Amino acid sequence: MLLHTISKIKSRGKGQKIKGQVILLRSNSLDYNEIQSSVLDNISEFWGAKVSFQLISSENGDRSKELQGKVGKKTYLGNWMTKMVPVSPGETVFKISFDWDEDIGIPGAFLIRNNHFTKFFLKSLTLEDVPFVGRIHFDCNSWIYPSGKYKNDRIFFINKAYIPNETPEPLRKYREDELKNLRGDGTGERQEWDRIYDYDVYNDLEDPSSDSTYVRPVLGGSTQYPYPRRGRTGRSPSKKDKNYESRLSSSLSLNIYVPRDERFGHLKESDFLAYTLKSVAQSIKPALDELFSRNPGEFDSFQDVLKLYEGGFSLPKSLLEKFRQSIPAPLLKEIFRTDGEKFLKFPLPQVIQDNKSGWRTDEEFAREMLAGVNPIIIRRLQEFPPSSKLDPNVYGDQNSKISEEHIINSLDGLTVQEALKQNKLYILDHHDALMPYLNRINSTSTKTYATRTLLFLNGDGTLRPLVIELSLPQSQKDELGATSKLYFPAEDGVESSIWQLAKAYVAVNDAGYHQVISHWLNTHAVMEPFVIATNRQLSVLHPIHKLLVPHYRDTMNINAFARQTLVNADGILESTHFQSKYSMELSSYIYKDWVFTDQALPRDLIKRGMAVEDSNSPYGLKLLIEDYPFAVDGLEIWFAIKTWVKDYCSSYYKNDIMVHDDIELQSWWKELKEKGHVDLKDKPWWPKMETLEELIETCTIIIWISSALHAAVNFGQYPYGGYLPNRPTISRRFMPEKGTPQYVELESDPEKGFLRTINSQVQTLLGISLIEILSRHSSDEIYLGKRESLEWISDQPALEAFEKFGKRLEEIEYEIAKRNRDPKMKNRVGPINVPYTSLYPTSNEGLTGKGIPNSISI
Repeated sequence: MLLHTISKIKSRGKGQKIKGQVILLRSNSLDYNEIQSSVLDNISEFWGAKVSFQLISSENGDRSKELQGKVGKKTYLGNWMTKMVPVSPGETVFKISFDWDEDIGIPGAFLIRNNHFTKFFLKSLTLEDVPFVGRIHFDCNSWIYPSGKYKNDRIFFINKAYIPNETPEPLRKYREDELKNLRGDGTGERQEWDRIYDYDVYNDLEDPSSDSTYVRPVLGGSTQYPYPRRGRTGRSPSKKDKNYESRLSSSLSLNIYVPRDERFGHLKESDFLAYTLKSVAQSIKPALDELFSRNPGEFDSFQDVLKLYEGGFSLPKSLLEKFRQSIPAPLLKEIFRTDGEKFLKFPLPQVIQDNKSGWRTDEEFAREMLAGVNPIIIRRLQEFPPSSKLDPNVYGDQNSKISEEHIINSLDGLTVQEALKQNKLYILDHHDALMPYLNRINSTSTKTYATRTLLFLNGDGTLRPLVIELSLPQSQKDELGATSKLYFPAEDGVESSIWQLAKAYVAVNDAGYHQVISHWLNTHAVMEPFVIATNRQLSVLHPIHKLLVPHYRDTMNINAFARQTLVNADGILESTHFQSKYSMELSSYIYKDWVFTDQALPRDLIKRGMAVEDSNSPYGLKLLIEDYPFAVDGLEIWFAIKTWVKDYCSSYYKNDIMVHDDIELQSWWKELKEKGHVDLKDKPWWPKMETLEELIETCTIIIWISSALHAAVNFGQYPYGGYLPNRPTISRRFMPEKGTPQYVELESDPEKGFLRTINSQVQTLLGISLIEILSRHSSDEIYLGKRESLEWISDQPALEAFEKFGKRLEEIEYEIAKRNRDPKMKNRVGPINVPYTSLYPTSNEGLTGKGIPNSISI
């Protein structure tokens, strides 16, 4: 009886129309080429060359095509000519209708073919009143190029998730074929319209055909220089050395290939961001180099530095007009003040907005290790004196020279062992990370040390520095060990100036390590293989694809720009940080010890000794510094993410067997290890991906790195580092010794001596220009707990779990604001009166110092 009823319904459906709506964005009509192409589009429309759609059945297969879902008749977008291209990008809505019959049944996908001359951005297709189911939505968000650019018509699937063996049979072949298209064949140079994801080593940071000064090693593919993989472009090899990829000319630097849908969004602000990055590298940097080669400049006082924010930088009239002509017009209003005579205007960084000298205090110096831009390095001291893990057969004695007698009078009456037992001693240790490269780094214009900073936990929860150890290799022979000098807090005389310099050397170490390791390597670089593997091995129908892809938005694009203008040989990073030409090589050295599972926040805190396991605590661990803003806020965010991931994954995977038997999931994880992070593939710490718990933990780590961890180490850069004396990135001379002119200078003019040691004027201006860009939120930012489309998925359990996640994040925002108002939590605001907001989930556009975007988009 039921079959008879369905048959009658289907019979009545013959000849029925399914009405729908297409939303797309057309290209900017102010572009001359687009105007020409739009005219041709209208002509082609007149002759019948239109944009066609065909529905694909999720119920009925075509026996002549391996039971692939049957394809419906073509239907076309109408009224293309009457809906003129907008002056600025904006949505255009088209009505559409499809013929429906029982051969199609319930659509599960559709094909689209663009017979025009121009590309357009397809946002969505929505079908109304589909027999048996009602409304069906296709979330597309993809660029559609003219059909001649593709071998096959583009396909899009409904916004429902299926693990592979639960996919409707008529859609399985389409699902497999689309993944093959995205993987490509590993050959050829990729073009703008391509959507192919593949891997390559970092052999594109320099061109060996250029000056030998710019030669850098290939990163990845060797035991000496292991590295995560980046996206393959297929550009031709360098003419001088086939192991290197040729670089783009500077005039084409925005055209570096990434799969088309990984490029920055269609909104103006994202394009301006890319343009600004390019302009800093190609216009501002050369302009500054020329200016200071003619007239080398120095800051003589902190008031000189403040003038950068109060009035801009004075530019000689002889160069003013030249720079106006060389700097692209869109940037002129950004870098020239309104009076037209001042260059590189900068907003006042938060670190000096309320208190111009608070940054100089020992309390603020220590507080920023817990609540600054790099709060993920400090660890509890568990042995004394601090020891080195460097091989003594290679590097000699690298252990600390700090003894108990050096600090016993500063331990509030405790012995060192008592202080260790009571969890009172902490260390910011950059010694082992830098010492193997220090001779090479100091052979450049850099003159710096490998540093250790010992701190004591006061009764009020704040940290107090006890001693700073500055170390150098004894000679050019590393095996002879280190020579070290100790510096202690002082408030008066030249000893106070020496102490301020010692803190500056620590800040230089920390700022350089932060930018190259904490920021670039541990978020940007390690995530790119996940972006590539996910798109190559997990179908858009896969629930884990839908879970993770929002956290990859713009990451490949910003990384590609970084390789072209920021982390490349003689790029902005090398010009503004103490590691100089060894920046990326040093990051390869650190990557050898990268452990994926240690990126989980609870595990990281326990490994650093900042927390201990405690079953009675809310999250199963207890912080040993209760007022540790990054950790307190971070744990709330971490467990909110993990709860969301657990609820989501559990709605698709009911047991471990389903995880083990998911062929796409297993291929994804295998490729991630064996291709994306192939240089570390044999490490025992990789999850085996055999249980639901492993899947949940893995996805939580990926989302944490892409969202909260990146936010914690990125968006505070300008608030804290925009004032370079607080976080200098370069030291240009060693600590002055008694009897030297530098020592006399420090005695007579401490500010001048300090500023002659850290970043020069040109390094300051270029460095601030960079981090101002990196610290900004664009207007099209999508924050944690939000999605680009409300209809990203139709599965109700997933939507309910996501709504719950969003509400939890709102609660966390309230709790963070409440903690920041608590006067007992001194580490949350500090002497500079800047609340800790790096893990506040939402933000407005601009330099806010808060907000957690879904992805590494800058």
